[in-house]
Amino acid sequence: MTFAAAMLVAAACASSEPATGAKATRDELPVIDLSHDVSRQTVIASGADGVYQGHPTTAVAPDGTLFCVWTIGHGGPCGPMAKSSDGGNTWVRCDEIMPVAYRERHRNCPTLQSVIRQDGGTNLVVFSAKKGGCGIVISLDGGKSWREAPTAKLPAGMPPTGFMMLKDGSAALFGQHRNDPKVKTDRATDDQSIWMSISMDGGWTWGPMRIVATVPQKNLCEPFCLRSPDGSELCLLMRENRHTARSMMCFSRDEGKTWTKPEDTCWGLTGDRHEGIYLPDGRLFIAFRDRALGSSTYGQYVAWVGTYADLRAGRPGDFRVHVLDHVGERAWDTGYSGVELLPDGTILCTTYMKYRADDKAHSVVCARLTPSDLTLPNQK
Repeated sequence: MTFAAAMLVAAACASSEPATGAKATRDELPVIDLSHDVSRQTVIASGADGVYQGHPTTAVAPDGTLFCVWTIGHGGPCGPMAKSSDGGNTWVRCDEIMPVAYRERHRNCPTLQSVIRQDGGTNLVVFSAKKGGCGIVISLDGGKSWREAPTAKLPAGMPPTGFMMLKDGSAALFGQHRNDPKVKTDRATDDQSIWMSISMDGGWTWGPMRIVATVPQKNLCEPFCLRSPDGSELCLLMRENRHTARSMMCFSRDEGKTWTKPEDTCWGLTGDRHEGIYLPDGRLFIAFRDRALGSSTYGQYVAWVGTYADLRAGRPGDFRVHVLDHVGERAWDTGYSGVELLPDGTILCTTYMKYRADDKAHSVVCARLTPSDLTLPNQK
């Protein structure tokens, strides 16, 4: 597959249309709607002038500085970066600190991760699509300077989205792989599986991929990895790109050496590009693009709140939150995000969306929530 073809594939995965039957019929969970409270929102990069700002992710540097990276155009070139020193209330563009090669040769939905080195320090790492495999740009000094690392020989038409530090000090990366190498498209019916790769050197180099989740007649992609509260188990949440049923999940109790057979998530976790954190009370807050059939917020940027035990057992959870309201004509074109729990307890959710009806293109926007917001009215 050519690099140009890979980019078309990745864009198709990011933009697949809603499945037939998406019209709302009933919600299986209550919905807390915070999406219209502009006092909690900040526009990081506006699309009002017609420049499409899309697919952001975030990470927090050791000194507390927030970083956000995204692309120009749907699945387009990388380059934009912004940082915030006040918990996401204000942002400053800092594109110039990235290598020139980043905006010239890296593309499509960059993912930003914090990788713990063997010496205890932290590297910030951006993964992207690049000719030859997975592009890597890395910072050893908390985001002050960045450099390219060797291109990883890993599938990255859609850059890898899942990440986890393992107990032996290594880092695990998770991405997607088309089952049939002869297939050059990314239709919903094109089967994909989830791979895992290991780094022992803080994210500079990565080992060969190993397939860890596959299901016949399923299009598994965009995994998110989380650890159980007691630390004993890893979970992969996976987008299922046919969008005719639920998302899927699988589990490992040996730090990724073996994985259970993928199974359906609960209805409320059905969506694209999961990303989440543990709340101070121990519950999970997982944000994503809503793809739950019958949902009143189908295609919108939402979050599921429930316990790990709920997730593990396929139970409904507590409720969902409508975080930000995408008003674009393409109601599914939102929801790739970063989710951070800040030291003061603020939950910072960042995504891309058509922010206002008269905007010409998508914007990158963040919203600040607090744990006190995550209570149903009859529970307050």
